[in-house]
Amino acid sequence: MTDTVISSATKEIAIGFERPFVIIGERINPTGRKILAEEMKAGDYSRVQSDALAQVAAGAQMLDVNAGIPLADEPRILAECIQLVQSITDVPLSIDSSIVAALEAGLSVYKGKALVNSVTGEDERLETVLPLVKKYGAAVVAISNDETGISEDPDVRFAVAKKIVERARDHGISYADIVVDPLVMPIGAINTAGRQVFALVRRLREELKVNTTCGASNVSFGMPNRHGLNAAFLTMAIGAGMTSAITNPLHAESLQAVLGADTMMGHDPHCARWIRQYREPAPEGAEASGARGGREGRRRRG
Repeated sequence: MTDTVISSATKEIAIGFERPFVIIGERINPTGRKILAEEMKAGDYSRVQSDALAQVAAGAQMLDVNAGIPLADEPRILAECIQLVQSITDVPLSIDSSIVAALEAGLSVYKGKALVNSVTGEDERLETVLPLVKKYGAAVVAISNDETGISEDPDVRFAVAKKIVERARDHGISYADIVVDPLVMPIGAINTAGRQVFALVRRLREELKVNTTCGASNVSFGMPNRHGLNAAFLTMAIGAGMTSAITNPLHAESLQAVLGADTMMGHDPHCARWIRQYREPAPEGAEASGARGGREGRRRRG
């Protein structure tokens, strides 16, 4: 069993084979969100704050923080967002950037053990990101593509993941601190995309013994009823052994899929999380009348 431990200053989360699935909230990301991008660029983080709080309230155990805005000071914005989010929530964070300077800026202010999102299989990228991961004692998302791009062949994607795990070991980074993203393709473009990912997740778990994650909504790109497809994918991915995903916990379908799959996999002891989430509240006054009825019943039996 492999556990990848991520922490904030006060809270620790373990991503693991026999643990509840970890939802990493995706909303703090300006990509495709023009208003959020403009606000972040101007130093207005009010929407970042509300998105962080809403996702945690909805059930996210971690949050992904991305500040990828063209022509903006990404290192500064990312560091400021991380400091803000850590001041208002206690969940661990995924620091998300393709710019190494931004990753370092975020790691330098982060309190706890972060998840770095991400490293890919290009030699140059490996030799710049992995030393940073080691320096700050972080964990890292390994994305299964390299200089040749994203292969449609799952065997090639597995080979890239294996290369990253081996290179990380050369830098003194344990496989337990690597979470592999096998890359989810749009099901509308590649009809076998789901089957490819499920097979890859099993191989990654059995052969490399690493935890896995993905951008779950990629699978439904361009399709109608995306939330329904995302929910179906998450349920089946968890059944295949996937242990976390970057997704939107505000979508009820996705949250229900995760909690239901955890329950069926035996990762929700006594079904407690499911019951807590979906149990209908007692009718108003029922508790008091029930207690009264119990007392009266005891008196009659006496």
